[in-house]
Amino acid sequence: MNREAASHTPSDSPARFATTRWTVVLQAGGAGPARDEAMEIFCRTYWYPLYAFARRRGLSAEDASDVVQEFFARMLEQGWLAGVERRETRFSTLLLTIFQRHLASEHRRATAEKRGGGAALLSIDLAQAEALFGAEPATGETPERIYERRWALAVLDAALARLRAECREVGRSRHFDALAPLLSREPADGEYDALAEKLRLTSGAVAVAVYRLRGQFRDFVRAEVAAGLDDPTRVQEELQHLAASL
Repeated sequence: MNREAASHTPSDSPARFATTRWTVVLQAGGAGPARDEAMEIFCRTYWYPLYAFARRRGLSAEDASDVVQEFFARMLEQGWLAGVERRETRFSTLLLTIFQRHLASEHRRATAEKRGGGAALLSIDLAQAEALFGAEPATGETPERIYERRWALAVLDAALARLRAECREVGRSRHFDALAPLLSREPADGEYDALAEKLRLTSGAVAVAVYRLRGQFRDFVRAEVAAGLDDPTRVQEELQHLAASL
């Protein structure tokens, strides 16, 4: 699955969904030895939607990088997530609200202090950041719209990374690498046959493997979306919002 996309079920194997986006955030907001690692994972996964928002709001690449890095550092230092509880508001909206407040009250001071030295919780590669931002559609989209789309893509990427890691753990990295492009599209004529020869399977076995891989990916996406929701009946609504944001 690309960035524009992106055999078990959650009830079959609940342990595999233990580390979700929401539990990582709660760990980051609390205390203990797992906090720094959890926050680093969260920052690495979800920095770009905030960066794109800041850039579309008119900040330079350097200022956007500085303010996002400072935001995450202050989030950890001041325990901004310590009081986060499961609530009806989607987490992406909550995080953007906190970030907007930070932009309004702190970004000038924060960038002045950050530039020129100091340890950062998150290190942003400006070349990579600007390559991503340069690929944004040349439209009149609002910063909020870009943020929601990039958040949705980050969710898909996180789910894809978890699927890749699980395939690696069970020794199926080669199958994942070959079949992952079919998570977001239908096969071309003869593609199953070519994959079957490459993987030393039958075409039918390839079709079944793709079907199962898609099911696993949907499960991981659903788990990411469901994380932090009090009401499980809202999961489908959240999935629809995710799809609409892409």
